[in-house]
Amino acid sequence: MSEPILTEITDGIALVTLNRPDKLNALNYALIDSLMATLDSVEIDASVRAVILTGAGERAFSAGADIHEFSNSVRRGPNAAVRDFVRRGQAMTARLEAFKKPVIAAVNGLAFGGGCEITEAVHLAVASERARFAKPEINLGMPPTFGGTQRLPRLAGRKRALELLLTGDAFSPQRSLEIGLVNMVVPHEELLPAARELGGRIIRHSPLAVGGIITAVTRGLNMGIGEGLQVESEQFAALVPSHDLGEGIAAWIERRRPNYAGR
Repeated sequence: MSEPILTEITDGIALVTLNRPDKLNALNYALIDSLMATLDSVEIDASVRAVILTGAGERAFSAGADIHEFSNSVRRGPNAAVRDFVRRGQAMTARLEAFKKPVIAAVNGLAFGGGCEITEAVHLAVASERARFAKPEINLGMPPTFGGTQRLPRLAGRKRALELLLTGDAFSPQRSLEIGLVNMVVPHEELLPAARELGGRIIRHSPLAVGGIITAVTRGLNMGIGEGLQVESEQFAALVPSHDLGEGIAAWIERRRPNYAGR
């Protein structure tokens, strides 16, 4: 059997590929577990400064949860369904959202259900002109369960999110750009180069500063402004004794390129 996740590291960027193209990269339990293990490995790999997440094949980023597998958990009752399906999916999207290194989704095709929720959770996203998005869970008689009822309204606003959640209608990459789900839409053949170029513009900076910004933004979104400002202050304070902050200031004063640790 093929590995459910493929990983390739080039120039400080890990290309992580959901690898079930014959199933439109549906998120079965083995794939989610493998993705989580991959993230653990990438997180501690000092050679990796950013992650691009994409789907194998020409048709899909991910068409969502593996319904056949999920239905077996549902038949075993609420406790099994929540334990096996909901908690696993929510842990995956929470891990992506809070990951210390920037994660960029390169959405190469269908991003339905859980695939759309991954796109919501990652830090940045680039969509191919062939991409297609949907929140189709309502067609199964259920709400999204990997964070879609919470993250999409935060990105798109309550009314726009509810329209997508309550109708289940598919929407275009241009619409995803309008509502803030993706950062840019590019021709299909330019998808990975565009994602790599975006990653390159990030990893030229201090890894510690990048991680601090991600943490402050991710945590602050779920707080009041006062609490969020405290998180921002804490992230700055943690950088004060670091090589990176001292080097960044010195390089600015000396009009040279900074030499950050780990870059």
